[in-house]
Formats: sequence, structure tokens, C-alpha cells
Amino acid sequence: MSRKLRNATNLYALVFAFTFTACINTTEKKKHIVQNDNQGIFSIIVIPDTQNTIDYRRQKSMGFAIDSSDLFTEQMKSIVNKSRNNGNLAFVTSVGDVWQHQTQKIDEKHLARAFPKLDDPKFNNIIEITDKAKTFEIPKAISGYQLLSNAKIPFGVAPGNHDYDAAWFENTTRAHIGGLTNFLSAFSKNSQFYKNKPWYVDSYQGGTSSAQIFTAAGYQFLHFSLEMLPSNDVISWMQTVVNKHKGLPTIISTHDYLNVEGERKSSPSLDLALAEPDFHNSPEQLWQKFIRKNAQIFMVLCGHQLGQAMRIDKNEAGYLVYQILADFQGRGQAGIDAGQPLKIDKQPPGIGDGWYREMVFDLSNKSPRINVFTYSSHYKSYSRNVKDYAFWYKELENPQMSDAEFYAADEFIIPLKDFYQRFGNPVR
Repeated sequence: MSRKLRNATNLYALVFAFTFTACINTTEKKKHIVQNDNQGIFSIIVIPDTQNTIDYRRQKSMGFAIDSSDLFTEQMKSIVNKSRNNGNLAFVTSVGDVWQHQTQKIDEKHLARAFPKLDDPKFNNIIEITDKAKTFEIPKAISGYQLLSNAKIPFGVAPGNHDYDAAWFENTTRAHIGGLTNFLSAFSKNSQFYKNKPWYVDSYQGGTSSAQIFTAAGYQFLHFSLEMLPSNDVISWMQTVVNKHKGLPTIISTHDYLNVEGERKSSPSLDLALAEPDFHNSPEQLWQKFIRKNAQIFMVLCGHQLGQAMRIDKNEAGYLVYQILADFQGRGQAGIDAGQPLKIDKQPPGIGDGWYREMVFDLSNKSPRINVFTYSSHYKSYSRNVKDYAFWYKELENPQMSDAEFYAADEFIIPLKDFYQRFGNPVR
């Protein structure tokens, strides 16, 4: 059973309509419960695609109106300040596309498989390959995440398609990506961010996918930073990690999973499972093979496809799985404010405008819930308080929505009515 979130009214009706019939073993429930140290309320911050913010071309040195990378640094500082001021920030997750550019036309593994590297200029010129990723964009990303690390905030980063080493088009509608050496240069298991961190519990191939555990509100949570449209081998690795941590409430962050209609479908131009089915699983295959089979997975977070969406499905055990898309990379009002011209298509060059998601978990009473907010570190405001919010962004992201629906898609409540049934009560 599945539904799409298009406005807050639909969300409330959807969530309260579900019934909850399955249960888990009492012994398994107790394994992940820890002494409650923050009165049942904590937050997770979700950083959507920052590729345009860090793009070397969207800086003053390249003729852009502002240094958009300053918005990224400002965003990370904002997250650190929220952690210090509120004291209940438990975890930060990035859904990928940290930087913009690839550095190779084709990666070694694809070459070894005799995969065709196209030399047709009409395809090759679609994607810019540049060392600026190594000299500007990746160092900028590392400096931003260093702020979180210095503040001792646990975090995970899932690679998006722009974070791969290589990208090329097979034809005008089908692209390929490969190689994660650049990504590992920043976020490997042996990086300054993760080496010897007790909350970084496992990794695949050195950190192309990874697992973290964080503690909040009397529980331990398992989190996966999952590579894009993973292979069967990656799914097997995840299952091994889940088996080691039975019963922990589990969240997956990955890049490409939902589209803006709330469907588990890849964007047509980068459907890796269609292009290479032996090496990638589609979002629907990931759901069928892994997510729905593991009762402890209750949330999936994603980006990649511009806009907002949510769907809720029951897994095999009858429990609810909340699947949420948020991608703000196309937002460019901050550039317009500074005098940056519109593009040929009359849209602003996207720089993200500092927007990110705050998910505030309230497990302090008999009716657990998540309060979802959208905040801009640049405008220093939540979406509900920006009077031109829908005017600035709705046409590009969710033009079929009314203004009220657009506001509701970025601030809403998720009742977690089966959370205690699944995971037990916290130690108070």
C-alpha cells in the first residue's frame, strides 16, 4: 500500500488511516534501548544536494554575483550553532551530490569491462570534466564537513552521481557514472571524519556506502549512507549490518529514490538500473529486495530529483516506512538578490539558497511524532516565515501545487503511531 504526499491534509489523513498489526520480539526491542538523556526530543538535519552551491563556476572569480560556496560554509556553521544552542542535534545526513564536477571521462572498472567510451562531441560536451573538482570543490566540501566534525556531530554522507569520478552520455537521454575515488578522498572510513569514531560502525569498499549508529531519546538508531542505486553486493552488505544490529530503528539516506510524484523511479536520463541492470538496482528493486523485508527500517531519505515528495508504505511485517524526498539545489533567489541575471530559460542559476531540512523527533509522550521543518541559513528563516517562498520556488519544483500546498510540503508532522510497538519504550 502506498500514498503520495501532496499537502498536509493528505498527510494527516494518510498517517492516521493506517492500522498496525505486526510486532517484534521483546528481547530484540530491549537491545537498542539506552538510558534516556535528552527527554525524548532530538533532531536530525538532512542536507540536500549542495552541488550547485560548491560549483567552482558560481563564484565571484568566475563572474558570478556572489561566492555561492559561502552559502555552503554558512549552512554548516548554522548547523553547528543549532547543535550548540539546542543541544539535541543527534545526527546530520547528506543525501549526496556534495560537489558538482567529475574528473574523468570513464572510470577504470568500466574500461576493464570494455564499456564503450563515446567520442562523439555532441555527447561528450554535455558533461564538463575538470580538475576544478579536486582543486576547489572537494576541498570546499571537506572544509564544511570539518566544521561538523570539530563540533563532534556524528554525520553520514551518501555519494550522488556528481560525486563519482566519471560521467558520460551513451546517447542524449542515457548517462553513465563510475568510480568513487574522489568521494573516498574525502569520506573514506579512514578519513579524518570517521577513523576511530565509535559511531561509525561499518563500511562497504572503504566507505562508498557506510553505516553509523547514533543515540537519542533513549534509543540507538542505525543509519545507512547508501550509494546511488546499489548493486546486489551492496544490498548483501547492508543485510549483514542489519543482522548485526537487530531491532535498531533504522534510517537509510541515499541519493536517487523518489521522484516528485512520490514514485520510486529514477530520473529517466540517469536510470542506472536500466542502463546496467547487472550492477545497479532501481529504487523499486531496492524496496522489494531489502527495505520491505527488514522490519526495523522505518525511514528512507533522498534527494537528486528537484522538489519535495513523500510516500508511506507498509513493509512485510505490516509496519510503516516513511520515504521522503527533498532537493533544493535549483533555488537561486540569493543570486538574484545580488544581481545575478537569469539563465536563458528565465530561471535563476541554482545555488540552494542555504535551505536544509530539520526533522525534530518527539518521543516524549504516548503519541510520538516527527515535526519536519525547512530552514535557510542564508535567509535565517523557516519556510513558513518567508512570504515570497512559493513565489520564488514553486514554479520550478512543484508547479502543480497551490501556494498552501507548497508551504505544507516543506513543513508538516509525521505521527509515528507504530514506533513504540516496533521498538519498545525508552528508558525514562
